[in-house]
Amino acid sequence: MTVLTGRKAAIFEHSETFAGSREQWRARGRFFHGEDEAYLRFLIPEGARVLEIGCGTGDTLAALKPSYGVGVDFSPAMVEVARRLHPELHFSVGDAEDPATIAALQGPFDYIVVLDTIGSIDDCQAFMAGLHGLCTRETRLVVGYFSHLWYPLLSLAERLGKRMPTPNQNVLSPADVRALASLADFDPVKSEQRLLSPLPLFGLGRLLNRFVSILPGFRALSLRHYVVCRSLRAQGPAPVSATVVVPARNERGNIAPAVERIPRFCDDIEIIFIEGHSKDGTFEEMERVKALHPDRDIKTMTQPGKGKADAVFTAFDAARGDVLMILDADLTMPPEQLPKFWDAIASGKGEFINGSRLVYDMDEGAMRFLNLIANRTFSYLFSWLLNQRYTDTLCGTKVMRRSDYQRLKAGKAYFGDFDPFGDFDLIFGASKLNLKSIDMPIRYAARSYGETQISRFSHGWMLLQMVVFAFFRIKAQ
Repeated sequence: MTVLTGRKAAIFEHSETFAGSREQWRARGRFFHGEDEAYLRFLIPEGARVLEIGCGTGDTLAALKPSYGVGVDFSPAMVEVARRLHPELHFSVGDAEDPATIAALQGPFDYIVVLDTIGSIDDCQAFMAGLHGLCTRETRLVVGYFSHLWYPLLSLAERLGKRMPTPNQNVLSPADVRALASLADFDPVKSEQRLLSPLPLFGLGRLLNRFVSILPGFRALSLRHYVVCRSLRAQGPAPVSATVVVPARNERGNIAPAVERIPRFCDDIEIIFIEGHSKDGTFEEMERVKALHPDRDIKTMTQPGKGKADAVFTAFDAARGDVLMILDADLTMPPEQLPKFWDAIASGKGEFINGSRLVYDMDEGAMRFLNLIANRTFSYLFSWLLNQRYTDTLCGTKVMRRSDYQRLKAGKAYFGDFDPFGDFDLIFGASKLNLKSIDMPIRYAARSYGETQISRFSHGWMLLQMVVFAFFRIKAQ
């Protein structure tokens, strides 16, 4: 390990001194650590490859139940305790700001966790920049830290013997952490502030932390803040093929125009028409159009069940493209705009591209006034619930990599079968995977054939249900 001088030497001496009593201090703060770890378990699924930098005695790493867990700490005494308490995990002694320490780790990892250690780092930007070699495109860096607004209370708790003494720390706001991450070529995907009470308060603490600390206004007063980032240097190979899924029910007049209008935005495009038990000859039209275009890779299917979600996921499971795209058969999202979605995901600028009809002016009659008001209202609610900006949740065009869809599908049990349209299956799943979401503004066109299958009242009620569902399954953890 490199020779430690000045401030870092003092931190090292402090860690060595308190290693033997760390477990007793953690026991005193059992409620706080439980709340902290509960949210981390939401961000980091069980069975992942996890690296924790500044692992201390390894209790948080163990709580995440990784399939392969590695902890690094520059205190030999802390690492000795961690190895004794958690023999199933791997611990090493080293200074995380020393490139040799990082180079010796057997990456890549699914998650790199830095809790509070960011306050002891001399050069946070250089430290983060040194982590790219441990990342793949899917890796997420999770930084957790105390709010600087709480420093006076935390210092008082130390003087009263209620909290383990802590050396002087960097003063970092959530905006500071995001800015440092950006400077180090890490892209902040989402950030959250939570936990108003570090004490149980006879059961009130849990209620405050789960339901109040996440509310606007109260959120800024929370004790903990978390930032989730992705590496911009570890993007991996660019996609080379795409599958455009066109779910269609009673859309016979739109099948031929869909094929004619889908641009050749990449060299390898598969088009899957999946029919939903139509009564106007839609499937027969699909077969006719397929025969007319032998130069295009067109497949036709009939969905086994009912609803758009069943159609989309059935087609996604059969798709071969690196990138999966949904194009509603009503063509109100002009197919000519699909290249923008491709460019956004192929360039790595986003990982989940969501169409938005509510930015540009739309065709007259494309959306009824009450629908417009409801969509705008729900977009604000879902942006808050998901900690990512969504201007339109119900636009049918959504784009993601097939590999991310497969991961989303593997974790779908967390949400269950709740969404007949599939929009929220994808949005909530992308949020749970911490994918970088981008809203893609489109010119929303009026339907030229058939009738809308959207009911403003029944689907408005569904949106309300989705808000409640997302609050309990995503926000109020």
